[in-house]
Amino acid sequence: MSSITDIDKNLKVETNIERDGLVFRNANDEPFQLYGIWYDGKQYRRLPEDIARGTNPGVHNLSTNTAGGRLRFMTDSLYIAIKVVLPHNTLFAHMPLTGIAGFDMYVREGGVYEIAKTFIPHHSFKDSYEGVHDFVGDKCLRDITLNFPLYNDVYELYIGLKEGCEIKEAPKYTREKPIVFYGSSITQGGCASRPGNAYTSIVSRKYDIDHINLGFSGNAKGEAITAEYIAKLDMSVFVMDYDHNAPDNAHYERTHEPFFKTVRAANPTLPIIIMTRPKHKSRLSEAEFARLDIARRTYENALAAGDKNVYFIPGYELMESAGAEGCVDFTHPTDYGFFSMAKRVIEELDKILL
Repeated sequence: MSSITDIDKNLKVETNIERDGLVFRNANDEPFQLYGIWYDGKQYRRLPEDIARGTNPGVHNLSTNTAGGRLRFMTDSLYIAIKVVLPHNTLFAHMPLTGIAGFDMYVREGGVYEIAKTFIPHHSFKDSYEGVHDFVGDKCLRDITLNFPLYNDVYELYIGLKEGCEIKEAPKYTREKPIVFYGSSITQGGCASRPGNAYTSIVSRKYDIDHINLGFSGNAKGEAITAEYIAKLDMSVFVMDYDHNAPDNAHYERTHEPFFKTVRAANPTLPIIIMTRPKHKSRLSEAEFARLDIARRTYENALAAGDKNVYFIPGYELMESAGAEGCVDFTHPTDYGFFSMAKRVIEELDKILL
């Protein structure tokens, strides 16, 4: 019996790369530039070990997931290949492997980012996979952004380019101070089909701004140690949304305003956006409306205290464009839901960044 990849060649995943003059380079070497993550000598991470360990076991485990990580460079190579070493984590029933463990690649031209390739891992991969993209057209210098997986660790990454090609640093982001996002599995990117479709990534491309993704699936509970860490970051905007991960309303009320105040005390003029869970209004329970009111009170108390740089987005507005169809399981957004979220957040960020 023929396999699906024999029937439809578009579904075939390359596993043996053969290209003329192919040379692999370590992604940690110059002129490659990392954003949103760093390499600690063993693997890539997005939160320091001591902060992650001191928060809770879940955050410690998730802190090496590479959500929000990007590699940027320019090259005139007519192809780009990757080799990645990473664990084969448990698959999710409701999220594509391309989002969990895939890389995707954008090319920026004229200030606009266009998706060029999704590097697709095999369902059966054990500890590594590889892929290649061939550019069509004349040889030219291209501005590349490679997005790391949302829900997997990455131990090693190698970039394959044609021997003798030009390779150089990509231009800096137009806005170098990052937006910092703190929140739940939704912030981390569940259940986007690929990394570039997480709402955080969409927002970053829109403004050509760096970002840091501190979404910790099921484990962002508004701990003081996390607030203190975020408060010390040099950022342009802070987006605060851990509604889904607060264990109950009492915990949420006990931690929400103190978390905000910790960040605000260290950053008196920083724009801070407070959001609640992205869920269509028709599906919010009485308890969920109560949680929304807790977050709203933090916002209103800040306004009453004279804060002129605080913003509020009730979560149901995040799903206005997508409606009830924006989620895969009534919690986690589809790509459609993430674009709906990004649209509403961009409306708020236009007030801040433009």
